[in-house]
Amino acid sequence: MHNREIVVDNLVKRYGDFTAVGGVSFRVESGEVYGFLGPNGAGKSTTVSMLTTLSLPTTGTASVGGYDVRSHAYDVRRVAGVALQEIGLDPLMKSLELLSLQGRVFGMNYKESMRRAHQLLELVNLTEFTARPVGKYSGGMRRRLDLALALVHEPDVLFLDEPTTGLDPASRRDIWKEVARLNSELGITIFLTTQYLEEADQLANRIAIINQGVIAVEGKPTELKANMGGDAINLAFEDVSLVDKAISEVQDMVTRTQVDRDTLRLYLPNAAAAVPAVVTRLQAAHLHPISLTLTQPTLDDVFLKVTGQRFTTEEKEEKVA
Repeated sequence: MHNREIVVDNLVKRYGDFTAVGGVSFRVESGEVYGFLGPNGAGKSTTVSMLTTLSLPTTGTASVGGYDVRSHAYDVRRVAGVALQEIGLDPLMKSLELLSLQGRVFGMNYKESMRRAHQLLELVNLTEFTARPVGKYSGGMRRRLDLALALVHEPDVLFLDEPTTGLDPASRRDIWKEVARLNSELGITIFLTTQYLEEADQLANRIAIINQGVIAVEGKPTELKANMGGDAINLAFEDVSLVDKAISEVQDMVTRTQVDRDTLRLYLPNAAAAVPAVVTRLQAAHLHPISLTLTQPTLDDVFLKVTGQRFTTEEKEEKVA
């Protein structure tokens, strides 16, 4: 059995006086899908760049597939596949050409590289489009081809840095299906950063949220959501100033409150049964929410709690050269 673990111990990356990653530690088990989330500038891409040997750590250690990213960078590249945010595909080339060329880079002869290329095109459902230049592929097709390129050398560990950004919902789900299959059928360890919480919830066995360069929380999606408490009462007000007044009125009735702009979220046991009492208390204080809903905790709630901001798909982490 190959070592397909990722082990990170107190990893730090500084650029002058700025600390991009401030001592993160985690362990990804062999065959696991590990979701890595964080707000803009939190250190996601910087962490990926160190784990994939694109940049050196300032201090700390990390190993991928049993190889140290600093002292055995060549071996890390040999056992790891990488699909980054930006897809660097020559628009004039065709899929077979790109894949066979990648195979030759990894030491395959022509026959071996072509066999692998055909195999991967079938794997990512692109066999019908081998005569079409890549520049005429749709966004989803380019993403699938990029995924195939990362798999040419049969990696033990696959890094996917926001693999579905900019895709339509149908194309995103095609990529999800492919990633899940690669993990379940081939046992590849997958390190996934994503802009879509639904994606992390669906694919990841465990999730870490990095905030300001450090790991704020880590665990299984179900556990992280369960730790938020039970159902929540969501109260939307016309003016954000009314939220603070509402908190003071119902504070003694709830176990925890959370504010998201003009919405107050109340966590308490038996939330549905408590709605009449909460509304009565607010009305007595002349506070009238414009809407009231009941929701179960989501990863978005977890993200908001640990980072203080809502997770949005518009967030784009700046790339560090």
